Amino acid sequence: MPENVSFAEIPVDIRTPGQYIEIDNSKAVQGLPTQDRKILILGQRLAAGTVAQKVPMRVLNADQAAGYFGRGSLLHGMIAAAKAANPYTDMWAVALDDAGAGVAATGTITVTGTPTEAGTINLYIGGVRLQAGVAANDSVTVVAAAIAAAINAAADLPVTATSALGVATITARHKGETGNAIDVRFNYYMGEATPKGITLAIAAMSGGTGNPAMADALSAIGSDQYYTIATPWTDSANMVALESELGTRWGPMSQKTGHAFAGLSGTHGTLTTYGAARNSLHSTVVGSGKSPSAPWIWASILAAVCEFNGAIDPARPFQTLLLPGLLPPSEKERFTRDERNLLLKDGISTFLVDAGGRVLIERVITTYQTNSFGVEDISYLDLETKWTVDYIRYAVRARIALRFPRYKLANDGTNFAPGQAIVTPRVIRAELLGLFRELEQSGLVENFDQFKADLLVVRSNSDPNRINAVIPPDIVNQFRVFAAAVQFRL
Repeated sequence: MPENVSFAEIPVDIRTPGQYIEIDNSKAVQGLPTQDRKILILGQRLAAGTVAQKVPMRVLNADQAAGYFGRGSLLHGMIAAAKAANPYTDMWAVALDDAGAGVAATGTITVTGTPTEAGTINLYIGGVRLQAGVAANDSVTVVAAAIAAAINAAADLPVTATSALGVATITARHKGETGNAIDVRFNYYMGEATPKGITLAIAAMSGGTGNPAMADALSAIGSDQYYTIATPWTDSANMVALESELGTRWGPMSQKTGHAFAGLSGTHGTLTTYGAARNSLHSTVVGSGKSPSAPWIWASILAAVCEFNGAIDPARPFQTLLLPGLLPPSEKERFTRDERNLLLKDGISTFLVDAGGRVLIERVITTYQTNSFGVEDISYLDLETKWTVDYIRYAVRARIALRFPRYKLANDGTNFAPGQAIVTPRVIRAELLGLFRELEQSGLVENFDQFKADLLVVRSNSDPNRINAVIPPDIVNQFRVFAAAVQFRL
């Protein structure tokens, strides 16, 4: 028969004399738990990389990423940007090879005229500034060769170049649609100008087709959990595959939450059309507009910044946080407030630019817009909401698992000794109320009286070993809008 006190390791019938004391850690952990969160960067590798495709690899810095996946690879660039924005979070990567049927994007720079003076060409590729010197009376062939040489000297760029007869041809290092989004331009900053006498005409990057298959990356990570995922592939097939996988992981039988970040460049119409076609609480797409920086770099930096700050406090708004290393669109190409408001209504996250030209988060939303009946639904509009309720779920799981690891279950009112490892619905309820108070103190929930009135903890009618509960937290919201009417007096 059991003793009054429930021991886990000391037998009830031991006869040898001694002092036997077991250690019980079920109440050792006080306060709210800390989640184990990791970042996963997805991207393409080059043949020079030492790590094969479809192998999850922890990455410590940009130089290591260059060795693992090839300098100038898509994945190298994404990791370098993410590490610069957040060097602290545990970061992993999964590389894929280019699609066998893919085609690399290309673009050209055509030189005409003859420089009448020596000068410097300021070329920007993917937001990275390159400089090529020209001398007076250089031929178009010489100038184009200088441009190609400057491009090839920058080993971290996602492109290479050749030149002939006054034309520099730029080719993406990777096959696929991502190459079409590599921005090529001259003279981004005030004061930069093309040397007199020559004209530089750009044919934008285009023709890239065939992205790798997201399914290959997902099969590589197996059941491992990655809380924040950055992806460079925004085609519908890959986004659906990723959102579907994350939807399964979000469910109650897995509870391995993950969230995908992607970037998309283009016009306002392009972005709203894309966003209106997405509808997932597990994806965020930031509209980079006509930024010189590549959209996958936007995705990496946004993911890294949100992960760092969300791990500290999932409910605190991300607005005004700096996205370091990004170049915004030129002032005349930036979206107006009305345009950004429309983007936010179509599932696209937005940014601001401060007086110093720095890119700041305006609002991070998911692409979730309607429920299963097609009715507008703002319940998962903001990423902070998803991450807050997920943390609450995690805190509940941790509290129950730590406090009652090997407990018996009895009805309320059962007359058992205080030392017995028995739990009742009333005990569970009290534990949840205590947990709510801790969450409230941490600024994650509000309205304790409502929670207490609506909390339901009952024993299952069909399974005697089971407790069923309805946990109704009122999560805190984010202070985003202040509206007032100034009624002045004379």
